[in-house]
Amino acid sequence: MAPPPAHEGILRRQSLRESAARTYARSLPIVPVRARGLTIEGADGRRYLDCLSGAGTLALGHNHPVVLEAIRSVLDSGAPLHVLDLATPVKDAFVTELFATLPPELADHGRIQFCGPAGTDAVEAAFKLVRTATGRNGLAAFTGAYHGMTAGALAASGGAHDTSVTRLPYPYAYRCPFGTGGEQGAELAARWTANVLDDDKSGVARPAGMILEPVQGEGGVIPAPDSWMRRMREITATRGIPLIVDEVQTGVGRTGAFWAVGHSGVVPDVLVLSKAIGGSLPLAVIVYREELDAWRPGAHAGTFRGNQLAMAAGAATLAYVRENDLARRAGELGARMTSRLDALAAEHGCVGDVRGRGLMLGLELVDPDAAPDPSGARPAAPALAAAVQRECLDRGLIVELGGRHGSVVRLLPPLTITDEQADAVLDRLADALAAGSRSGAGGVSAGACAVGGVGVSGSAEVSGGAGVSGSAGASGSVRAPGDAGVYGAVGATRVEVSSAPDGPDGEDRAAPRQESSSGMAP
Repeated sequence: MAPPPAHEGILRRQSLRESAARTYARSLPIVPVRARGLTIEGADGRRYLDCLSGAGTLALGHNHPVVLEAIRSVLDSGAPLHVLDLATPVKDAFVTELFATLPPELADHGRIQFCGPAGTDAVEAAFKLVRTATGRNGLAAFTGAYHGMTAGALAASGGAHDTSVTRLPYPYAYRCPFGTGGEQGAELAARWTANVLDDDKSGVARPAGMILEPVQGEGGVIPAPDSWMRRMREITATRGIPLIVDEVQTGVGRTGAFWAVGHSGVVPDVLVLSKAIGGSLPLAVIVYREELDAWRPGAHAGTFRGNQLAMAAGAATLAYVRENDLARRAGELGARMTSRLDALAAEHGCVGDVRGRGLMLGLELVDPDAAPDPSGARPAAPALAAAVQRECLDRGLIVELGGRHGSVVRLLPPLTITDEQADAVLDRLADALAAGSRSGAGGVSAGACAVGGVGVSGSAEVSGGAGVSGSAGASGSVRAPGDAGVYGAVGATRVEVSSAPDGPDGEDRAAPRQESSSGMAP
């Protein structure tokens, strides 16, 4: 018998050696070996459109030429790669570029602290900072939040059991805790927050700080209304409570503004940044108002806070997003993608809600056979969401799940995604949704997801980003011109993604080639 393919051995050894805490590896059993832009190639030769983007880290996609060139220039210069917190030209250039993107009020009167490699390290630094500055200890956070996995950050996240952090209601229109949704639900959440902070008998002492996300990512892609964001700024400012905004996932153009606070005009006291600011490499900082800078020398440190390669890659990424107006592009393309997702929801009763901002999108999957609650929300369908994720992977599409019950299918494509690629992503998602619903996963009756019991049919051709004619579906074919090898024929349950090259250069036509001065092929 022939030995199993090498990638199967790698996956087997991973399952034997790595901890039970591994996550993405469980739902995405692939072995990436090459990547460029939106496309990942696995060790088995299959290609995937990556709408996970390193959980939002890859603003420019995989191995963008400007990022590779920035890293190469540092390596070729002979500059030190490890310098703790010493000043370097690379660091100075990064800070200058970062401050050029910030709200002027924060850039003109701000300080920056390099915290270490991960966003959770920056969250911990923010907590320590406001506690030092205010002399208080408690914190206020919101239901559904996610701020990291270290002890303090986890205590402020939605799944924590630590009660030292006060929990406040986050506006969630589809599952509004007050049963109203919309602006009224957001206003009630704001009133509740103000009342808890002002009531001497609420049992909540004035906190050292309040932390929030402008769009809850892991919480289910829930954008905070701009009016609610402004109310939180007003509530905290009038009570002397530093406002910490976690933009680890929403920053660097993701939501249609360079920083998501730009939608509401809110200027926080502390901005927590990571993921995309490192241009795909580990980097995390906080930027905060200078009056909070009460730390003594050495009060907060970290061995790997001087990552020169990440700073170079980050500066190049920030500049590219700014100079090419990719935030605006994310807003416009995100709106078009949302329109198609809304149409998909109209066809499938198992899509309870479509939401997001810019290129941070989500579909909440529900049981269409179950009775809705008084506000119209149906029970979550996590097993169906998992089935749809698997069907997406079968079709060469990588998506993430999130939300309160893991029932939200999340899309986080790079900001460089083209119109044609966006159509390809949505075609594959539409077919995966139809196939997942036909499987009867999680007790959802087969076919119940389709309105009237009818799936999607016909064919869709992606051309020049002009949109999609027809509908991608459960029968017929889905293809981009010259790309039959990637999509194959859409059958009853799955689309096979060919491992064969799709053109003379071997490039996936759904992911146009990006030239690189290195001459590296994706």
